[in-house]
Amino acid sequence: MTDGATLLRIAEALERLRPAPAEAPDWTAAEAVVWHADPDRLDPVAKVNRVDLSLLLGINRARDILMENTRQFAAGLPANNALLWGSRGMGKSSLVKAVHAAVQAENRDLKLVEVQREDLPSIGRLLGILRAAPVRTVLFCDDLSFSHDDQHYQSLNAVLDGGIEGRPDNVIFYATSNRRHLMPRDMIENERSSAINPSEAVEEKVSLSDRFGLWLGFHPCTQDDYLAMIRGYCDAYGVESDDDTLRAEAIEWQATRGSRSGRVAWQYFTDLAGRRGVKVAT
Repeated sequence: MTDGATLLRIAEALERLRPAPAEAPDWTAAEAVVWHADPDRLDPVAKVNRVDLSLLLGINRARDILMENTRQFAAGLPANNALLWGSRGMGKSSLVKAVHAAVQAENRDLKLVEVQREDLPSIGRLLGILRAAPVRTVLFCDDLSFSHDDQHYQSLNAVLDGGIEGRPDNVIFYATSNRRHLMPRDMIENERSSAINPSEAVEEKVSLSDRFGLWLGFHPCTQDDYLAMIRGYCDAYGVESDDDTLRAEAIEWQATRGSRSGRVAWQYFTDLAGRRGVKVAT
């Protein structure tokens, strides 16, 4: 039998092996940081990869709602966590970054903190750092979804509900996903058919999305919106192309890709700018 002194020595040894807590970054050094776990650290981002809010077309309703919610949060007013879900390439993550920049430009001190899905188990430690930060932060997770054997979704309760401490007043959570309920449909159906208490098993997974106060849907764009996006990029970056040529090439480009979205519009524009010899800063 292990005596108390031995257990104490083991506990002390494990404590010495435990990584030191992450240090808070210099919040004045950058407007965005990225959280990494094992070891815990917050790395400043010298330049955020984003486009201007005015170039995000066809998503006006989502843009206006997220902008107003972010302004409220930055002003210290009540605001909701937001889930941006829907079609691939329609500007979900671009909107989050563009809205953050727009609010920053309004002389509001607001930081963007990105966390990767695989680092969600460490979210509690990150919230501890952010709770003590002298700034307000948008905690951002891009492409959030969960597979059949993935238990990371349980870690989200810390930021969505906050446990007994509650979500820090200076933190809001924005996530993007291709799925409205974050789980594959067959995963939910499997829970319904195999769980001891099917309704409770399904409810735990579906209710995860319900914890987001805002659901902003992104749907496939029309051809007119697709062409307007490309024309907007051309005008913004000074790339010249007559309407007939642009239309014919852009439609052919989307046909070869088998899809039409904001991402495809940007990819065609990138190709066009390269052929025209115009450098595009991102």
